[in-house]
Amino acid sequence: MKQLVQRIKDGEMKVVDLPIPFLKPKGVLVKNYFSLISAGTERTTVETGKENLILKAYKNPDVVKQVYQIIRRDGLIPTIERILGNLEDYKTLGYSSAGIVIESSSEKFKPGDRVACAGAGYANHAEVVYVPENLCVKLPESVSLEEGAFTTLGAIALQGVRLANPTLGEKIVVIGLGLLGLITVQLLKANGCTVIGLDVSDEALEFAKKFNCDYVFKSSKSEKDTIINLTDGYGADKVLITAGTESNEPIELSGLITREKGKVIVVGAVKMDIPRGPYFSKEIEIVISKSYGPGRYDPKYEEYGIDYPYGYVRWTENRNMQSIVELIAQKKLDVNSLITHKFKIDEYQKAYDLILGKSNEFYRGILFEYQDEVDLRKKTFYSNTKTKKIENIRIGFIGAGSFAQSSLLPHLKNLNVSLVNVCTTDGLSSSNVARKFGFEKFTTSPEEIINDNEINVVFIATRHDSHAKYVIEALKAGKKVFVEKPLAIYYEELREIIDLNVEEKFLLVGFNRRFAKSIQDIKKHFPTGPFNFLYRVNAGKLPLEHWTQFEDQGGRIIGEVCHFIDTLSFLCNSYPKQVFAQTISDKIGNNKEEDTLSILIKFEDGSIGTIVYQANGDAALPKEYLEVSSLQRTAILNNFESVDFYAGGKKRTKNYYGKGHKEEVEAFINAIKNGYQPPIELKSLYLTTQTTFAIVQSIRTGQPVEVKI
Repeated sequence: MKQLVQRIKDGEMKVVDLPIPFLKPKGVLVKNYFSLISAGTERTTVETGKENLILKAYKNPDVVKQVYQIIRRDGLIPTIERILGNLEDYKTLGYSSAGIVIESSSEKFKPGDRVACAGAGYANHAEVVYVPENLCVKLPESVSLEEGAFTTLGAIALQGVRLANPTLGEKIVVIGLGLLGLITVQLLKANGCTVIGLDVSDEALEFAKKFNCDYVFKSSKSEKDTIINLTDGYGADKVLITAGTESNEPIELSGLITREKGKVIVVGAVKMDIPRGPYFSKEIEIVISKSYGPGRYDPKYEEYGIDYPYGYVRWTENRNMQSIVELIAQKKLDVNSLITHKFKIDEYQKAYDLILGKSNEFYRGILFEYQDEVDLRKKTFYSNTKTKKIENIRIGFIGAGSFAQSSLLPHLKNLNVSLVNVCTTDGLSSSNVARKFGFEKFTTSPEEIINDNEINVVFIATRHDSHAKYVIEALKAGKKVFVEKPLAIYYEELREIIDLNVEEKFLLVGFNRRFAKSIQDIKKHFPTGPFNFLYRVNAGKLPLEHWTQFEDQGGRIIGEVCHFIDTLSFLCNSYPKQVFAQTISDKIGNNKEEDTLSILIKFEDGSIGTIVYQANGDAALPKEYLEVSSLQRTAILNNFESVDFYAGGKKRTKNYYGKGHKEEVEAFINAIKNGYQPPIELKSLYLTTQTTFAIVQSIRTGQPVEVKI
């Protein structure tokens, strides 16, 4: 299928051929017929994309701060390599489209339904898109697909109007008469308001008169007195800013023309240096509208389809979309008259020349229209570049997010293996990874990798809830399997893997720390045990809406604490026998209680280990500290950067680099090449996983729990 993308480094746009997206639960695959260019948003995206890196950094200080934090955590060189690699990636464009459902995993939709779709990263400028059910609404026959493509933009305007809470007879100013502004004008008129429209363009002002805007003026401070006079000397009751500009002019003008105790609602993307004088003296309320309503940016709502109760949140983003569709169907909202241009997706340059001002032609609604026929069977795109086939290890990757790209894939390039196929949930992502690392092909179908007889090794780096499923399927297909932690998030999944009857069960879980040179040297420092361990992990706070916190993803104990259990098992060369765990009691609710806990582990050899895992520590504190003692010897690991070795009353310090990812990947591949057993014994993998389940049980019961499989 065809999709319009933009390169992050320099803003280059092009149409690429990609596999259709993967159908996730509670969503739909939609064959787009039309997608709408949001001129303000996409003009900013395209212009910003073409700026040099220094200017981008200047305009995004928060991103620079995040990079600095990553450098402190991972080091300068790995961070630079990661950034340079990501700059070559392409990203999606577009967030408002309409088409017909071709495949559904949602009870709300069936193939053949006509729908409007929303969401950056979902309702893209592409022939086929995957959209979660809460970002999709049905279109009645009375609403054309061209009109349906305006639904998302209409919902953005509607959310701004809802925040304004207009009443009959109010005098309201709309600054910015682009698509968003013109829809806002119509919605305010439907509420019985007198509407004054402002814009910097004479053509825009003339166009706005077609939509019954009561007055139109240039957006300028020179029109202040005119607007004050039109509002009986008081000023506007409300001002809605729907412009998209880096200028502070709309905010400054709004303060001058809004009445005492009036309200300014910021819907568009504008500079917001709020002048204290007028806003303070008149107690003007400022509200920022969050896109198309409650639910936006909430992954539980958007990705998992968990709706907000109707009685408590009357107008969610999905219900706002439904309202817009109903208004269009009832002919109370005219979006047809907003359409000025239609282009085929291959003519994208003409469309963006318009919004970037390279063409002097006036425009408002610009639609991309798509061919009627899309080869939906085309699940894989074959590129012209193939990696050199050396030896017989042929690898398929299922899942290739930032971790896989930074910690797994770079370490395979010098190991004489063939990277055959990579799978992610959308075609652009898999295309980026394939190009960056030299895969022969890419796909959105995990089954294609599992069923490919030429692939004999599978790496699994998807979200936690799918690990066990793909492990089982890949082992049944006769593959050798590397899976990122955790191995499973439920005991039933673990039991199925343990009981799996296959000819060979070659399996490694990504417990990388035991492969780090620092951990290896710590083990050599001690002739024998038993040991006393203290492992403090300053894990950091994660918001509750982060995907790893969701119940069906296992949480942080199952998803991360397994790392530290495996490290201690490796050091004492023994299995966990019993655990006891307690969490903090956080009455204030600043943290999820299970994110900060202490765990005591008894090992079969008599060793004991305390793991202090905390989400309430300061971010400047290094993440990992491990203290190991046995036979009057001690070793202290300082965040994998150095180890202090104590013996015979003397101390020596040695510096290190890396957490073992490179060594782990090499050990896995070398074991396959040389016919060795997997680098970690299967029983150890199983017991480490079972220990995380026991920790959760101990927290629930308040009792020690035996670890057994």
